Amino acid sequence: MDHPVRDWRRTAFVAAALLLLAGLLIAVAYTGGFTGRDAAALAEATEERTPPRITAAVTLTEIGNTIASATIAVVAGAVCWWRGRRDEAVYLVATTATAALVFTLVKRLLERPRPPASAQVVRETNESLPSGHATMSAVALASIVVVAWPHLAARGRALLVAVAVLWVGAVGSTRIYLGVHWFSDVLAGWTLGLAWAAVGAAVLFRWRAREPSPVV
Repeated sequence: MDHPVRDWRRTAFVAAALLLLAGLLIAVAYTGGFTGRDAAALAEATEERTPPRITAAVTLTEIGNTIASATIAVVAGAVCWWRGRRDEAVYLVATTATAALVFTLVKRLLERPRPPASAQVVRETNESLPSGHATMSAVALASIVVVAWPHLAARGRALLVAVAVLWVGAVGSTRIYLGVHWFSDVLAGWTLGLAWAAVGAAVLFRWRAREPSPVV
């Protein structure tokens, strides 16, 4: 295992880079830099809609909503607490809770409109940027990967990452397919969620670096 000081410094660097990227994506999206790609993605989603696909997308978007993502993180945190891994439990719950506050604040500040009502399968009227579904699924699953990583063998790690990527990607994609988010909303949400998980991990590793090493 790497030295705790190297862990938190490296993670802090990754977190800073991801936060910068998230900020840039949000700024570009807000100023219309993704207008062409957003319109193309919405048009493609509209053309590919069929009743079975719509049903599947609505079901998945409901299962993967912001409350469900937060609940997954809380349950994982409870398991960590029960196993005596208190710092990991706090990390999971605090990171996910604060991510919800961050994406809500950004939405309120920017007030980017949703796609037109005529394109929406399910009606959404609040602010659009970034996608809450994308942000919360990304931060919850990324945080779980962080705490589970040291306790898994290589095959377990690969499986966990694959499941996380597929789930987060699928949940975010339903928001575009259902016409309730622009492509750039979802992209910004994914990046913000990953960035916030990295911020929390940097704090966790920094805390561990402050603790005295056990005497052998």
